[in-house]
Amino acid sequence: MADSPIERQHQREREQERQRLREQEEKDLEVESRREPRPLEGFAGGHTTWTGQQDDEAAARVHARDAEESWKASERQARLEPEPDQRDPDIDEQARLRGEEPVSHREE
Repeated sequence: MADSPIERQHQREREQERQRLREQEEKDLEVESRREPRPLEGFAGGHTTWTGQQDDEAAARVHARDAEESWKASERQARLEPEPDQRDPDIDEQARLRGEEPVSHREE
């Protein structure tokens, strides 16, 4: 073991920490071995007036168009429909004035 009192103290502290971690791991394994709903820590006994119906209503509003928008994005990505033209019509003219190739003729 350690020779100096400080080293012995450090050794004792390390051993206590290892023991604490072992005990904590045993508690974790015990909890994980049971399959049951577990409340959030700190909120286990808290009362709330929030209902599941409120969750459903909020989700219906927030995510109402998700499937449709996702499908549209997938179609655009797969090039099943052309990308919407977002070019400014004056860009080609500006490029010509600078002596450059028109933007609409450039490969992307």
